[in-house]
Order: sequence, then C-alpha cells, then structure tokens
Amino acid sequence: MPFHWSPDNSADARLPAGLYVVGTPIGNLGDITLRALETLRSVDLVAAEDTRRTGRLLSHYGIRNKLISCHEHNEEQRAAGLVERVRGGAAVALVTDAGMPSVSDPGYALVVQTVAAGLPVVPVPGVSAVTTALSVAALPTDSFLFAGFPPRRTSRRRRFLADLSPEKRTLVFFESPRRIAALLADVHRVLGDRRAVLAREMTKQYEEFLRGTVSELLRMLDERPAVRGELTLLVASGGGDDTPDDDALDREIRAALVRGLPVSEVSRRVSDRCGVSRKRVYRRALALAREKRAPDGNSAP
Repeated sequence: MPFHWSPDNSADARLPAGLYVVGTPIGNLGDITLRALETLRSVDLVAAEDTRRTGRLLSHYGIRNKLISCHEHNEEQRAAGLVERVRGGAAVALVTDAGMPSVSDPGYALVVQTVAAGLPVVPVPGVSAVTTALSVAALPTDSFLFAGFPPRRTSRRRRFLADLSPEKRTLVFFESPRRIAALLADVHRVLGDRRAVLAREMTKQYEEFLRGTVSELLRMLDERPAVRGELTLLVASGGGDDTPDDDALDREIRAALVRGLPVSEVSRRVSDRCGVSRKRVYRRALALAREKRAPDGNSAP
C-alpha cells in the first residue's frame, strides 16, 4: 500500500474496504510506523481496546477519526457489526492499547469472523513486546516459544509449566505485576533454577531488565517495592536428562567446524541448539579443531 505521511488531515485518501490490524507502541509513542499513522488517518473507523488511550495516540499525531470500543468484554458482540461495515465497503482499523492486536490481546474474534466472511484482513506491523524483550535478553533467540499469560490458579499454572518442561526453546511469558512473584516461584519449583530475564516498562522512561537465575530474580523482587508496569518474562531452556551425550555433541560440533566457523561461533551455536553449557562446547570444539590439523598444519586425512 503506497503512501506519503502527512499530519494534515484535510487530505482525503480513503483506503479500500477491509480490516486493518494495526500495531501501536508498547510505551514510547515514537515507536509507531509511518504506515500505521497513514492507516489510522485514512480508514473510516478505528476499533480500539480503549478509546481514551487510542484517542490520546491519535491526538498526539494530529489525527482525527471516528473511534469505537472493541475490547475483551464486547468483542464477540461488536465483531458482527464491524464485519458488516467492512462488507458494506468500509475500511476499519483494529488497534489495542499496545502492540499487535489479537496476540494475547483483543482482536482474535474479529479477525476470525472477518476471514470467515471472505473479506480482506490486512496486517500493518508494529512493535511486539515479545521480540523487543528477546532482542536484548542475551538468551538463545534462534528458536523460542511464546506461551502468553499463564493460568492464574496455582494448580493449573503448575500443570501448564510442567507441560513446557521438555521444551528446548526459550520460553516467553506475559504476566501482571500482582502475579509475577507467584509465577517465578512456580517456574523455580517446576522448571528449576534456570537463567531468566524479567523485562518491565519496555520503551518507557523506567524501562528495566532484571537478569539472573530464577531464584536471583525472586530475591531482587523481594528486595524492592512492588513492581509496576507491563512485564515480559523470558526463561532459558533447561538442559534436562535428554541433553546430548559426548558422541552426539561431537557430531554437532564437527558439522559446524566443517562449515569453517570459528570455535567461538561454533560454541555459541551448538550451545544454544543443544541446551548445554557454552564452556563445555568450547573446550570440546577446541580439541576437535586441533584433531583436524596434522602436525604439519594441514588437515588430517
């Protein structure tokens, strides 16, 4: 969709009929794309999780448009009417308070009904708390599992975590400040004392990343006033009993060495992929790299 952003709302450039799923900032209002601004200006209607909050965002950028509420308590009822608006030729933008709609946020029902009606659904990508936190977590990011909000009840939450125990991917959770300590305690109980990162208030003035083991994060929370703000918890995979034995690990390392990667890069990749310590991989990679070389410096046959 070609566009040229201008804050002048007098321009009359309406969009084709469809549902436009628009990503909005998770904190810093500067983290919005030009395409998102143009879309919010050019649609016939903006369906918002909180019209007051979205109204402030639109006002900040000099956008005047119609707003209608579409949140978790009225989405099922509201969706049918919005689908009919799109069917009748309207361009409708869907936004939530922060991030991408329908990803642990309202919007799923509306997207499903619009798709079922055979009408266009257009993504307008924006900020995601998941990828924002992963990008600076210093945990393996080549493969991860977004688990959303864990169950609130303790028994269900522990069963939920137990099902995730075999995972070899970095786990990403959303949680509220009121329940974060309980979640960390259950992670420690069910998954063990893994490396973890707690991200709070990302992109905002008081942005903070707490890093350490799960038990260390619990101590950090215990030593400070009540935590506030949006929280994203990342938990490293656990080694477990099914980590590779020496022969399997050697095969992984040799495969990486054949590609000509330096030992440091081999150790990083194999460690992340196999869920074993980087020190163990590095030492073994050094030994295997030496084995490859004959005494004269050439590769061994």
